[in-house]
Amino acid sequence: MSNPMTSGDAFKVSSLKGKVALITGASSGIGAGAGVLFAKLGALLALNGRDEENLRKVARECVECGAAEPLLVPGDLTDEETVKKTVERTVAHFGRLDVLVNSAGILAMGGIESADLAQYDRVMNINVRSVFHLTQLCVPHLIKTKGSVVNVSSVNGQRSFPGVLAYCMSKSAIDQFTRCTALELASKQVRVNSVCPGVIITDVHKRAGLDEQQYKQFLERCQQTHALGRPGEVEEVAHSIAFLASDAASFITGVNLPIDGGRHAMCPR
Repeated sequence: MSNPMTSGDAFKVSSLKGKVALITGASSGIGAGAGVLFAKLGALLALNGRDEENLRKVARECVECGAAEPLLVPGDLTDEETVKKTVERTVAHFGRLDVLVNSAGILAMGGIESADLAQYDRVMNINVRSVFHLTQLCVPHLIKTKGSVVNVSSVNGQRSFPGVLAYCMSKSAIDQFTRCTALELASKQVRVNSVCPGVIITDVHKRAGLDEQQYKQFLERCQQTHALGRPGEVEEVAHSIAFLASDAASFITGVNLPIDGGRHAMCPR
């Protein structure tokens, strides 16, 4: 059997040139970073996000990288009709789907004594149910192209942290969803993996309620909570997403890949 990747064509194989990618949560943070990187690598993009103004800014940045104009499919993926239309519009526009990046998600503070059911439902609906539904509708198209799925999980799915209970539960669910669907789709040559970021510099923590001073202290604490002594950058996660989505990862499936500066391996002493 020939090796699909040799030193001479490694860059070509690892690029995403000409592949159709649907990226959710693309109006900010990791999803936006993945969109811009995919554009630089030559992918054809369908971008989903709830903030249409930011989504248009990300699209302009993609075009400035020399990419084709992305298809914008804005909307809240907790709405079932929006999910269906997102897939339908993407496939109708491009004729196929090669990559799905499930990056949409929220962080919410609260533990067993303080969180209410409304918060639990909101987190699980956005972080888990919408991912299940969107992936389910994309699978028939990914089977045709022998495509790939990359889910954005978190170190919170692999390690336990107090005060963010529903979020941790949701990311554990995504890790298991990744492994199970990878096994279910392996015979169809569709690969499913996830990235599990540690603390990454985005707006997600501020949206969850941290003020500027709290966020500054939170980032400073990364010197102790991450083995590499710092928080991560969006681009560092985006590169890992691009790798897992590409043919360079052709023999990788069912992986929950930590992108966390070693945090998952740490144990307090």
